[in-house]
Amino acid sequence: MADSSESFHVITSPNRPSRRGDLTSSPGRDLPPFEDESEGLLGDGPLPGGLEEEEEADGEDLIGDGMERDYRPIPALDQYEMEGLDLDDEDLSELSPGARAAAEEAMRRRDREQGLSGRLRRGLLYDSEDEDDERPAARRRRLAERAAEGIADGDEEEMIESIENLEDMKGHTVREWVSMAAPRLEIYNRFKNFLRTHVDENGHNVFKEKISDMCKENKESLVVNYEDLAAREHVLAYFLPEAPTEMLKIFDEAAKEVVLTMYPKYDRIAHEIHVRICNLPLVEEIRSLRQLHLNQLIRTSGVVSSCTGVLPQLSMVKYNCNKCSFVLGPFFQSQNQEVKPGSCPECQSQGPFEINMEETVYQNYQRITIQESPGKVAAGRLPRSKDAILLADLVDSCKPGDEIELTGIYHNNYDGSLNTTNGFPVFATVIMANHITRRDEGVAVAELTDEDIKAIVALSKDERIGERIFASMAPSIYGHEDIKRALALSLFGGESKNPGGKHKVRGDINVLLCGDPGTAKSQFLKYVEKVASRAVFTTGQGASAVGLTAYVQRHPVTREWTLEAGALVLADRGVCLIDEFDKMNDADRTSIHEAMEQQSISISKAGIVTSLQARCTVIAAANPIGGRYDPSLTFAENVDLTEPIVSRFDVLCVVRDTVDPVQDEMLARFVVGSHIKHHPSNKEGGVALEEMALPNSSDVPPIPQELLRKYIIYAKDRVHPKLNQMDQDKVARIYSDLRKESMATGSIPITVRHIESMIRMAESHAKMHLRDYVLEDDVNMAIRVMLESFIDTQKFSVMRSMRKTFARYLSFRRDNNELLLFILKQLVAEQVAYQRSRYGVQNDTIEVPEKDLQEKARQINIHSLSAFYDSDLFHSNKFSHDGKKKLILQQF
Repeated sequence: MADSSESFHVITSPNRPSRRGDLTSSPGRDLPPFEDESEGLLGDGPLPGGLEEEEEADGEDLIGDGMERDYRPIPALDQYEMEGLDLDDEDLSELSPGARAAAEEAMRRRDREQGLSGRLRRGLLYDSEDEDDERPAARRRRLAERAAEGIADGDEEEMIESIENLEDMKGHTVREWVSMAAPRLEIYNRFKNFLRTHVDENGHNVFKEKISDMCKENKESLVVNYEDLAAREHVLAYFLPEAPTEMLKIFDEAAKEVVLTMYPKYDRIAHEIHVRICNLPLVEEIRSLRQLHLNQLIRTSGVVSSCTGVLPQLSMVKYNCNKCSFVLGPFFQSQNQEVKPGSCPECQSQGPFEINMEETVYQNYQRITIQESPGKVAAGRLPRSKDAILLADLVDSCKPGDEIELTGIYHNNYDGSLNTTNGFPVFATVIMANHITRRDEGVAVAELTDEDIKAIVALSKDERIGERIFASMAPSIYGHEDIKRALALSLFGGESKNPGGKHKVRGDINVLLCGDPGTAKSQFLKYVEKVASRAVFTTGQGASAVGLTAYVQRHPVTREWTLEAGALVLADRGVCLIDEFDKMNDADRTSIHEAMEQQSISISKAGIVTSLQARCTVIAAANPIGGRYDPSLTFAENVDLTEPIVSRFDVLCVVRDTVDPVQDEMLARFVVGSHIKHHPSNKEGGVALEEMALPNSSDVPPIPQELLRKYIIYAKDRVHPKLNQMDQDKVARIYSDLRKESMATGSIPITVRHIESMIRMAESHAKMHLRDYVLEDDVNMAIRVMLESFIDTQKFSVMRSMRKTFARYLSFRRDNNELLLFILKQLVAEQVAYQRSRYGVQNDTIEVPEKDLQEKARQINIHSLSAFYDSDLFHSNKFSHDGKKKLILQQF
């Protein structure tokens, strides 16, 4: 037993152990001799020709003369130790070799049916295939030969990675894993199967129709919805954002095979098919892109601020050797570095080499810059921008001023100028575009939920919705109902017309606020910036002509001329707010003539001749000459603006800072109360402003600002009122009357643009009520706003007579009490002027005879004044009625 402890054992039969002894026999061993030495496994006798010495020099001889002795019976060792063994084994019968082989074959078949590949078994479980006399290399060669001959092999599943194993990356990164042959082939097959079999909820084959439409239009982009891919192939959807470059390459190849299966000759039209990924779930802001996103698939949005021309980029290059005319290549160029041949394989020369123009393949290349949308930039921060590269058929899919959603790969590339400026290890970043969607007006409505739309429709059924919207505009500003009305109409806007695509008529309503300082003109503009879905704010002093429209400049790196968008282009389909409009130079101001009427900006500089869209509402604020508005002068004499620019504004709002003791007291109370209520340290809310009497404010409840913003978005997108039921005679009559008055007074000229303005305002008023047709009420409101705008620009002397002339139009939708209050204030003003001229002082109490008010009221068809005397409006303005003396008194 002592000698036998040096040996180790190998089980060779089911019922007893055998062992391998020493590989060479030692003469001192006391072991019985093997009976028949001639029955060796490899024949008898020593190895021929001195090979034995060579083998022993290398190491121990595994197959020597005495190897048979290792298998001789040794009864002392041929026993199991009884410790730890279960004695129930005595009941088991012994398996014959044939039965054992049959059982293993059955287990193998079971594993194969359950999808477990041979890779999981190999090396872990006993497999008879391991005893094949073929070497692995020979076996692979045999399988390859069979595959070439088209003979199917039962173990073909080992050549392709199984479906279950695609998720198990065996410790590799996603990028390494998808680059390997087996996972790549599985991804290729899965995506091909996805394109062929994916159906929508109606059972239609989605990609069969998409590929058919693509081929009809001779395109090469196949758009795949990421949500559909994630629902069907979640592993591919997981790999795609992590290793987009490799995955998209596999997808392109699979898509090309599917397309060529349907249309075999399509490669003559499109050499490549590009898979475009849309609806990636996560949208990143441009300013939030970090190192974490490098080499990932990202989705971001912004406004295109500049773009280069379309250039040819080398895709696959071939070179000619100048010495032996041998064609070198192909060399596939990457985005980051130039690939050049080292030496000619034919004549071994080191060059020079020339590009073979005929055989070199190019692709379209364009570089754009996208900038954060103006509405998304935090106050006081500069908008960030990022370069994006468009290749192949993506070029010219957008232009400066377009708001786009961009899906692409966030790459870093070598930029020599940046390295020089910031030190070597700094790299510039660029987005390799994969899919571009232009965000038109429909996208804003997509942000509204079903609950929002229900609330909007319910709100529109309110009978006084128009008045509620007017009252909800800029609630923190006291009074100025005419300005609030004009801003509300401009925010909703009219309908643009383009019959036959030949003559475009704008639908946006432009507003000019002009008047005395301290009347909240800039505050109104700031309010519109917050409530409008897309707004760009600029000032006349800080904006030049090119800053407002567009400009051409050289790219700092490529030195190529590029087109940069200005404020009006960036505000496309939104609102452009211009403060200090009077401070602009005349040359700068004339540059926006085209933008305000034709709503386009034409550029022809540095060889770039183009036209950009500027479909935006312009709301401007200006101060009069000398700082204060003089009522004794006309509008043209008060404001340093030319007639062409004034006629392009639909509504002119003149704001006068008049001295009125009652109104001034109300305004002071409002401002103080507002400051108390909104003080940061005031937690309880302070004085409730709603309980204060605000005579100029409407008595209807205002709409919450967030709901108002959604209401405007919904109305602009979904409601398109028609003009079929409009009263044309009334508009024609008011136009002729206004022309006659304007010629007599010499104020602002009335042009055909004012007819269009009235139509736009009528459409806008119909949109407020979510109506499909423009009704008489809408026309009357538009005429009233137009007349108020026109009359306010007249001299004080002319204004009163004009109000009488157009009284029936101006009284539309006005409360009788408001009209009577206006007349009563005029009578009080006349009494104050008389007292000052007669006595030099003004009494604390002003008396107005009741009969004077009654005569004025009869002129506007109001015969009963008792309701007016009892109204809150009458008492809040500190009026009282003495029935005995038949006097109306006002206390100062």
